[in-house]
Amino acid sequence: MIRVLVVDDQLVVRRGLRVLLDDFPDITVIDEASSGPDALAAVHRLRPDVVLMDVRMPGGDGIAATRALTSEPEAVPVIVITTFDLDEYVFGALEAGASGFLLKSADPDDIAAAVRVAARGDALVAPSVTPRVIAEFARRRQIPAVPTASHSLTRRELDIVRALSQGQSNEQIAERLHLEAGTVKAHLSRVMAKLDARSRVQVVVWAFRNGIAS
Repeated sequence: MIRVLVVDDQLVVRRGLRVLLDDFPDITVIDEASSGPDALAAVHRLRPDVVLMDVRMPGGDGIAATRALTSEPEAVPVIVITTFDLDEYVFGALEAGASGFLLKSADPDDIAAAVRVAARGDALVAPSVTPRVIAEFARRRQIPAVPTASHSLTRRELDIVRALSQGQSNEQIAERLHLEAGTVKAHLSRVMAKLDARSRVQVVVWAFRNGIAS
């Protein structure tokens, strides 16, 4: 059973997500929080498998809470859930280590699927959307396409990072590069360690910022 903490300052949103997720037999919402500080306290008390985190909350923003949670030794995956897919707060949350993001208007099956993927920790959340958003913010901020750490990655690792930046799952990357899915996962773990990245999304952020992905 995947145990989820829902964080949003609006009661109607929290309850809606609870009803939605509790309808799936393998997912249960164990608690709700209305601010970043409340979310941190709930995570430390309950140790959920996944956190669904709003980013803009008057009582304490979700970005600071996400950064705090993903910096912990046994980090809980955080999925940012928001209203707009090109919100600067979303990009900040992804840089803070969130596993990805969802729109509040997403289909229930997509939200449940994202929770399952985040709980496994083996792919980007919403792969068809997350890389596009990161690429858009990289374009807007006119980040120089100058590799700063690519020399530390092997050619195979760079190939995997490029595929990851296109939103491909472990299985898709494995098929594309003629590897085992477990080998891809091992490569990505080494990439994250080399780049000091707390999530695979941060690897994609790095790739776009340094001209590895386009």
